Amino acid sequence: MAKPLTDGERRKQISVRGLAGLGDVAEVRKSFNRHLHFTLVKDRNVATRRDYYLALAHTVRDHLVGRWIRTQQRYYERDPKLGLDLEELEEIEEDAGLGNGGLGRLAACFLDSMATLGLAAYGYGIRYEFGIFNQKIVNGWQVEEADDWLRYGNPWEKARPEYMLPVHFYGRVEHSPEGVRWLDTQVVLAMPYDTPVPGYKNDTVNTMRLWSAKAPNDFKLHDFNVGGYIEAVLDRNLAENISRVLYPNDNFFEGKELRRFKSSKFGCRDPVRTSFETFPDKVAIQLNDTHPALAIPELMRILVDVEKVDWDKAWEITKKTCAYTNHTVLPEALERWPVSMFEKLLPRHLDIIYAINQRHLDHVAALFPGDVDRLRRMSVIEEGDCKRINMAHLCVIGSHAVNGVARIHSEIVRQSVFKDFYELEPEKFQNKTNGITPRRWLLLCNPGLAETIVERIGEGFLTDLSQLKKLLPLVGDEALIRDVAQVKQENKVKFSAFLEKQYGVKVNPSSMFDVHVKRIHEYKRQLLNCLHVVTLYNRIKKDPTQAFVPRTVMIGGKAAPGYHMAKKIIKLVTSIGDIINHDPIVGDRLKVIFLENYRVSLAEKVIPAADLSQQISTAGTEASGTGNMKFMLNGALTIGTMDGANVEMAEEAGAENLFIFGLRVEDVEALDRKGYNAHEYYDRLPELRQAVDQINGGFFSPREPDCFKDVVNMLLNHDRFKVFADYEAYVACQARVDQLYRNPKEWTKKVIRNIACSGKFSSDRTITEYAHDIWGAEPPALQTPPPSLPRD
Repeated sequence: MAKPLTDGERRKQISVRGLAGLGDVAEVRKSFNRHLHFTLVKDRNVATRRDYYLALAHTVRDHLVGRWIRTQQRYYERDPKLGLDLEELEEIEEDAGLGNGGLGRLAACFLDSMATLGLAAYGYGIRYEFGIFNQKIVNGWQVEEADDWLRYGNPWEKARPEYMLPVHFYGRVEHSPEGVRWLDTQVVLAMPYDTPVPGYKNDTVNTMRLWSAKAPNDFKLHDFNVGGYIEAVLDRNLAENISRVLYPNDNFFEGKELRRFKSSKFGCRDPVRTSFETFPDKVAIQLNDTHPALAIPELMRILVDVEKVDWDKAWEITKKTCAYTNHTVLPEALERWPVSMFEKLLPRHLDIIYAINQRHLDHVAALFPGDVDRLRRMSVIEEGDCKRINMAHLCVIGSHAVNGVARIHSEIVRQSVFKDFYELEPEKFQNKTNGITPRRWLLLCNPGLAETIVERIGEGFLTDLSQLKKLLPLVGDEALIRDVAQVKQENKVKFSAFLEKQYGVKVNPSSMFDVHVKRIHEYKRQLLNCLHVVTLYNRIKKDPTQAFVPRTVMIGGKAAPGYHMAKKIIKLVTSIGDIINHDPIVGDRLKVIFLENYRVSLAEKVIPAADLSQQISTAGTEASGTGNMKFMLNGALTIGTMDGANVEMAEEAGAENLFIFGLRVEDVEALDRKGYNAHEYYDRLPELRQAVDQINGGFFSPREPDCFKDVVNMLLNHDRFKVFADYEAYVACQARVDQLYRNPKEWTKKVIRNIACSGKFSSDRTITEYAHDIWGAEPPALQTPPPSLPRD
């Protein structure tokens, strides 16, 4: 019997096939050697692993360029040949951590799907010199280190100075009979860097264009003398700070002047200069949350001031061009910029926003005469001590379509967040449930499972994930049950070895891998998980002779540097781990690991190894989630609330195949009306009270007994996310998890059913819906021919 392939060998096969598809292997080798030579001639003659990685990356990029150019024209592991371990070289590549939480990871999936579907699309963003910080855990606390991801260069990008654009700030506005002029501005140049985004097996290569701030060469050089020159150079640095570092806040708005420089860049489009009537037929701008909201007044400025288009016509074009995706319902996350900042920084845009708002309010007043409160609620300008611009309102008014990202979220958007706007224009509101790309989140990260599926139903599911339904008749198939369980165990063994090597932590690969990875935030309720862990610990200590299902609880995620409570939560997780992991009575039955520096490359390792996926946000707070989908596709079972996309996952797989617990949205609303009293639960539930008292009294922080008093005070007296209200149901649901895990065959049957029912959650489906319902662009039936073929 042939020895089964290791993950590395499977990836080698994929890599070799991929390289072979790029061109003649001899040519690949020649190109690789050439790049390696130019890397070494500079100053060394001994190649490092990084040299090999850069040479290989440049080789692949060279082979993509022909397809890349062709696409743009049309639309507007040991490798036996190289003698290198490709998997090892892949590890050298830096994560481009240019987003916060799930939003950036979602955008990456969308780019992959747009290219795979053959849609002509650009992804625009900021080329941050420093991405989301690297997280180190020191004495149990999060410490942030700069993510200098570009320190060795980025072989995938190409600078495009020929497309550099000026972006104006400050200055003054002059009105005259000839029109409006924005004068005496300071200019920052936006330099684009293009990265190829290849589609899966279709020869389409789209573009991700990231913008970097550059000071113009004549930047204040009229000050040229010794002192003035130094000052001028320092001013250049100030201008270039715009794209220096990513703001690390997720689901929280912090208005700083530096940030506002950045978003205006999204509005710098080079419009079609013939008939603007057809502009929306050629261009669709999807605003991915409110961060690029200034695209709306900027497009108006270009049309009205530069192109001299009549205001009403310009507004019609702008609305038809722009569409807005809302990604959060948390009030603290919605962007509200001070008018005083706009007056100074972007005076012309402020004028335009005032004009947009006035026309909007006139329209509302005509429809609802005398309803002054409605005008206040719907205004883009919020009055008060500090007048502010509500960017979400600007996005809704200036877009022809508004969507949420899961069915339950879109309903909340219609009935709560933008209720007044929905009453005004109900046809504008849609739902587009998020999705993930199966190429990265199955084929690449879990080749063993992908191969097991291919053996049963072929490869079609990789571009049509709904084909996973073909597995449903095989749910009871003994061979498939055995193979799926074996792949999971191999992934767990591999991840256990990684944990030991990387963190010096030994875990039992036969234990249940219970995984909770996402940004650290009160609404995501890592604290609820902590209370369950402490409860399990107390039960083991109370009766060590009882049979317990062994668990390794893994919690990971970054806290925003200024988010005190989130950082305390990390400290609590590590402190609980320190006590439990060193208690000899507990032994191998319970371990708590904090996964340091959670990021995409770590997700690709932990998700295929997970048995249980924790998706336990308070109902009505998580817009969608995408981690939940990744775990489902990779053979983990979900414990979760009826929140975000969990609702649709339960609908697709059957609620009995997920571990659903806790308050529903209507229960949360009812509890809000009645008044949530955490003390009721604390007084009534002895196990909850014991866990809370231990945390409060310093049991888990003996050197700092008061360390977690503020956490407990929050939970008891001002917990917006009602952790205690769901504790009892959560602990009971976890007991059901244990019960099923004791029966590996039945567990694996549920796993197979979940995988078979995860087809809806492909980003290909999401993007097809955006294209059809919002952009008016159908994915083409004909794919771009390879460059080697003659064109028609």
